[in-house]
Amino acid sequence: MRNILLFGAGKSATCLIDYLVNNAPRQKWHVTVVDHDLMLIKAKTGKSYYVTPAAIDVKDQDARQPLIAEADLVISLLPPALHILVARDCLQFKKHLLTASYIDPEVRKLEKEIEQAGLLFMYEMGLDPGIDHMSAMKVIHSIEKKGGLIYSFRSYCGGLISPESNDNAWQYKISWNARNIVLAGQSGATYRDKGKVKELSHEQLFDQSKTIQIPGLGKLAYYPNRDSLAYMSSYHLENIPTFMRATLRYPDFCEGWSAVIKLGLTDDTRKLQTDHLTYFKWATQHVKIDKQLSNEENMAQYLNVSSKSKIIRQLKYLGLLNGDVINLGEQTNAAILQHIMEARLIMQPSDKDMIVMMHEIEFERRNMATRMHSYMIVQGEDSLRTAMAKTVGLPLGIMAKLMLQEKITVTGLQIPTMPEVYNPVLKELEEFDIRFEESFE
Repeated sequence: MRNILLFGAGKSATCLIDYLVNNAPRQKWHVTVVDHDLMLIKAKTGKSYYVTPAAIDVKDQDARQPLIAEADLVISLLPPALHILVARDCLQFKKHLLTASYIDPEVRKLEKEIEQAGLLFMYEMGLDPGIDHMSAMKVIHSIEKKGGLIYSFRSYCGGLISPESNDNAWQYKISWNARNIVLAGQSGATYRDKGKVKELSHEQLFDQSKTIQIPGLGKLAYYPNRDSLAYMSSYHLENIPTFMRATLRYPDFCEGWSAVIKLGLTDDTRKLQTDHLTYFKWATQHVKIDKQLSNEENMAQYLNVSSKSKIIRQLKYLGLLNGDVINLGEQTNAAILQHIMEARLIMQPSDKDMIVMMHEIEFERRNMATRMHSYMIVQGEDSLRTAMAKTVGLPLGIMAKLMLQEKITVTGLQIPTMPEVYNPVLKELEEFDIRFEESFE
């Protein structure tokens, strides 16, 4: 029996655990699920004969290393900063590694050793990054095989609330790691547009009114991701004039989040004492208060909006305009904001989320310009088996199966851009209603 070791049993692990447990009898594998929270593991795994829960502190080397030594394959859904602990152990004990996270500089330092050991460390094997790479490369290779010359590539993806559950001022509810949402865009973004490199700061990112039309959904807003240029070589599109990867949101969210950034509430560097600090005083720490004005009027004046505007309603929804005391001890602004979001923007048990992804590719073939849209919309089942959990977890599960069946020959530090990976993974994802539709103009 083969042994799969999974680190992390959080929001994104639910459907991955389901997949591994359901396939265990036929595939003859055993799954060990590691998390600091034993009750959380048991809630996700049930009483399956094929699962062993392991409640440990992943930073504890003496507890972590024996588990890795006994595994045939390791999957990590830990917070990104902790992957390197697992990666170094996988290299030491010669174990293959799968994760949905971005390749970071620390694991990049191990690239030669990973290759020399004949191991596969497949990073970015989730949704975004993950399904975006696989689906994009399938389309790119198809266009190029038919003689098409690509000159513009834009890719969009967003974890949204489904329309029937979209019932708050933010048009947003949390379906994944709230800290990642709070810190999104901190390093700004770089992309190429019509031959020119564009750079946006964190403050500029959400202050955009750019939208894209999604079939069946209407207009969604978008903001560019991190460093799009870093993926041009991965996609073999180094020389095209336009290349951008972006995140999708409902337009109201981007407007409100731009105000939150202007207020300085996403800063994660300086700590504040909150035991006697009210939410309003915290939210207006950079605002000159006029005592003759109401809280709403002071905030509206600073943000240069109406006191009855949508943005003021959003801030009120988060409780930022009231006199309640925060009482969380010493925290950064980002940590306080995360706490608020987890309380106010939580998914209710019956809520459903939605994943939207679209590639917009322009190319020329036989002197004819064509614009292609390849898009995917995935609905969650409920607040536990979300579209986010499906689209992050299932690619990892399918890839694990392919690797244990020895159907994958690639080695080294990789992301899933090669046909031997994306063809079987995308094909099986269709069995879970994760599929792409195409249209041409």
